[in-house]
Amino acid sequence: MTFIQIIEYKTSRIDEFNALLDAWVEKNEGNRVATRAVQAKDRDAENTYLNIVEFPSYEQAMENSRRPETGEFAAQAAALCDGPPVFRNLEVTNERGFEG
Repeated sequence: MTFIQIIEYKTSRIDEFNALLDAWVEKNEGNRVATRAVQAKDRDAENTYLNIVEFPSYEQAMENSRRPETGEFAAQAAALCDGPPVFRNLEVTNERGFEG
């Protein structure tokens, strides 16, 4: 069952955060578990962002979390944030497409 993790964080250093994220994506080419990721900025809360990351399953997401390179990225990203991130772990129970 598809699993989505939403990570909410605050940072005044988003350009540095995104450079770190880009480097991680490049470094892990061919070894990523996530199938889709979206970054969004909260229009109502200054310097607040959300990363919405989709995985094939909860188990694969947890496997990804245990990877050393994921832990390394998380530590470096946390150093660029203005406080700890908030995680929301979501099982997808229903999905619809509305194209066209």
